[in-house]
Amino acid sequence: MTDERFPGATILPLHGKTPRIHDTAFVAPGSHIIGDVEIGPEASVWYNCVIRADVNRIVIGARTNVQDGTVIHCESPSPAHPEGFPTLIGDDVLIGHLAMAHGCVLEDRAFVGLGAIVMDGCRIGSDAMLGAGAMLTSGKTMAPRELWVGRPAKLVRELPDAAIADMRRGVEHYVENARHHAAALNGSAQA
Repeated sequence: MTDERFPGATILPLHGKTPRIHDTAFVAPGSHIIGDVEIGPEASVWYNCVIRADVNRIVIGARTNVQDGTVIHCESPSPAHPEGFPTLIGDDVLIGHLAMAHGCVLEDRAFVGLGAIVMDGCRIGSDAMLGAGAMLTSGKTMAPRELWVGRPAKLVRELPDAAIADMRRGVEHYVENARHHAAALNGSAQA
């Protein structure tokens, strides 16, 4: 199924739940958004991402960007976890290319590096960064402003103000860049 607002993307209702995507969001061609998904204002989902909420829900906040090739999923309810693990992503979050977020919480302004993995029951605090290629194993919590790296990921240090400022600029860049891509896809001269 398609949505005329997002040509080339697959927007698929499942189990009576239809993805809810704000009119100002950008969804690139080749992306697949399935089931109980909510995407906020000025968020961007880049080329060839899969966001599949078939067994729980996924929320992506305002101005958050989900970069190319990323997979976001959630976990079903179970006897050990009656609510399962929805994936709840706040506002102004940066998710790098080919990352995976599964049944986790990414607080406002969190950063998930290129190719990083965030597993069930994890939480990344505000202004915290999971480095490129890192794997945050099930149930781990990163406090605000922490940098974790490695497989499995471990705390390295607190992020300085300059790193936080860079992440904020990254969010602004992706909001603007999404406008250019949307204009190019619509054949506008503003691209």
